[in-house]
Amino acid sequence: MKICIYGAGAIGGLMAAKLAAKGETEVTVIARGPHLAAMQANGLKLISDGQESITRPRCVATAEEAGPQDYVLITLKAHSLPGVAQQMQPLLGPETTIVSAVNGIPWWYFYKLPGPYEDRRVASVDPDGALWEALHPSRVLGCIIYPAADVPEPGVVNHTYGDRFSLGEPDGSRSERAGALSAALVAAGFKAPVRPKIRDEIWVKLWGNLAFNPLSALTGATLDVITGEGELRAVCRAMMLEAQGIAEALGVRFAIDVDKRIAGGAEVGAHKTSMLQDLERGRPMEIDALLGVIVELAELVDRPAPTCRTVLALLRTRARLAGCY
Repeated sequence: MKICIYGAGAIGGLMAAKLAAKGETEVTVIARGPHLAAMQANGLKLISDGQESITRPRCVATAEEAGPQDYVLITLKAHSLPGVAQQMQPLLGPETTIVSAVNGIPWWYFYKLPGPYEDRRVASVDPDGALWEALHPSRVLGCIIYPAADVPEPGVVNHTYGDRFSLGEPDGSRSERAGALSAALVAAGFKAPVRPKIRDEIWVKLWGNLAFNPLSALTGATLDVITGEGELRAVCRAMMLEAQGIAEALGVRFAIDVDKRIAGGAEVGAHKTSMLQDLERGRPMEIDALLGVIVELAELVDRPAPTCRTVLALLRTRARLAGCY
């Protein structure tokens, strides 16, 4: 099995390191800059559970160098994807599966979703439909990321929490390609269940991210502060309840309640969200995929979202002032 990880930062690096350590798949990572140079020179160092390991997956800068793959795991930030979709084409053979491990509502969300919105494009993440055409949803296998990790220095991934990557077909089937990838991830030491209703799980993950990330970027607070008792938790909870109403209007069912989801965020502890890390480093933030899309979908299903709208306006202003939007 040939697996390419496109965007081997923290999460992509974690997956690459564990897959390469197992040695049962041919792992290629596509990265750039000092991180790529460090991995090429010294290997990929993973720090997890107090232990360090070094693996040497194939590390390249372009899709042309990597060539066609069986699976392409996209672990980029959502806003980066439209700019590289065409560059990814050399990775795609006739049977290549694209594994969408991107936060937020993905470009393929309405593909094969029965009902009035089937095959609708999501303008917040795919404004001109280019992703739908270049990375057609028929190739896509959904993936939900649960681990937390960061890159403290080039060539090094620090894994701090979690080991689950849920998979699911857009049409809910239990396909051969989903089963094969699940088996490879399990062999590498991850949990990789194949879910029949992947969109329900997309929303449960997004449910926290749409509130935790923006509030952390606006205040500088870590997850333990946001989810603690007080005003930030109240704002967080209001945003999440608005989003729940939107999701349920789209047919989503939440297996847990809002307070349990907040408690799940609290378990991560004093963790800086990815959006806060991006802000501190002067990088673009996943504003539209995590929160702009909530406002778009609220209009689609005619549900109120006043708190989400207000936080979105504040976040966009904060990002513009910091040069991150």
